[in-house]
Amino acid sequence: MKVAAIPSGVPVPTGQDLIVDLFGQFDDNGHGAVGSTIPHIVRGERLRPSARAWDFAAISLAVVAADEGCPRIGSADGWTRQIELTVGVADSKFWAGQTAQIARMLAFLTGDIWTLSFVGGGHQPAPDKTAVLRPENVVCLLSGGLDSLIGAINLVSEGRKPLFVSQVAKGDKAHQRVFAQTVSPGSLHLQMNHNARMPHTSERSQRARSMGFFGFAVLAATSLQSYDAGQRVQLVIPENGYISVNVPLTPLRRGSLSTRTTHPHFLSMLQELFNVAGLRVDIVNPYQLKTKGEMLKECLDQGKLKQLASESTSCGRFARSGFRQCGRCVPCLVRRAAFEEWGGGDGTRYRFNDLGKPGPKYRDFDDVRSMAVAVRTLNSAGLKGWVGGALNSVALADRANLSAVAERGLREIEHFLFAQGAL
Repeated sequence: MKVAAIPSGVPVPTGQDLIVDLFGQFDDNGHGAVGSTIPHIVRGERLRPSARAWDFAAISLAVVAADEGCPRIGSADGWTRQIELTVGVADSKFWAGQTAQIARMLAFLTGDIWTLSFVGGGHQPAPDKTAVLRPENVVCLLSGGLDSLIGAINLVSEGRKPLFVSQVAKGDKAHQRVFAQTVSPGSLHLQMNHNARMPHTSERSQRARSMGFFGFAVLAATSLQSYDAGQRVQLVIPENGYISVNVPLTPLRRGSLSTRTTHPHFLSMLQELFNVAGLRVDIVNPYQLKTKGEMLKECLDQGKLKQLASESTSCGRFARSGFRQCGRCVPCLVRRAAFEEWGGGDGTRYRFNDLGKPGPKYRDFDDVRSMAVAVRTLNSAGLKGWVGGALNSVALADRANLSAVAERGLREIEHFLFAQGAL
């Protein structure tokens, strides 16, 4: 599919299958829309992001829109799409020189074949004379999940003042606010949403959804006093190493069928793009070599963690489960195993709690069975037999430690499934 994501009023290249109004409102003109609220939030918070940050945010939102607007069902294998994306940016000449790097990065993230081109006329708001540079000294993603909660708690415990950036998901908005206000009451908390709307049914796999998160974070990072003074700003992405490397549980989940949102190879490519673009933003995942259980046990403020942990959301099927955590998807299994490893008590109300029950809703649910298969593969074929080629890239400098954290994470799940009678 050919997709053009450009601000309204910019000439549209001919032959497009989908036109997306970038930073525009969705209406009945047959176009999609993405990012409509972002300029208003930035202006309302009196932020002053850099011009390059606005361009990166535009690219990120365009990718999200293309990912949602191109159905996988129409591709030859039912998964891999060929997406030709045109994006409206302010500095089209610079970004035209980065098309190969961005295409490689997106191919790894979504499993698709991307071709990018850029046109001028991108969104660049006039300088806001009332803008105030922010005093926070680090940007931290705050999803409403358990890992980001721990990351926020630890940053504050270390004496740092984070600016929190959240991507709003239905059912999580209130929890995000509570976490930010409880952990660091004086910090700015940006809650943003890509607001991607399509004139047709959206593709549900949404492997590129996290790109919006990164776009929002760069807008925030370049609005800090320290950034304006020429310093580098850390962007902290708290994610346990087991989920980050996300070794496919079974051969049927290989490649981008397992999400790669915070995979170290993807983050390294994104960091390379930041560096080339002159964005002084350093991506940091302090928990790359920690399991979720280890993160819980090593949290620097155990009292605050016990107060808030059960209110966090990990479920990958949260909306489909009536905004209640299902208890049986992969993120829920990792979460429940980590709570058991921690021993701090899990007050979460799961929809499917007892996974020892027989039947397709419990013990024989696909994710539960896949976890059991992975455990049995690890025990019978060893670590190399389970990991296979998932961590063989020469771009991964710390393959031994990444394999080790994957094994420890799966062992946590093994203990949990055994205790549940599901193994």
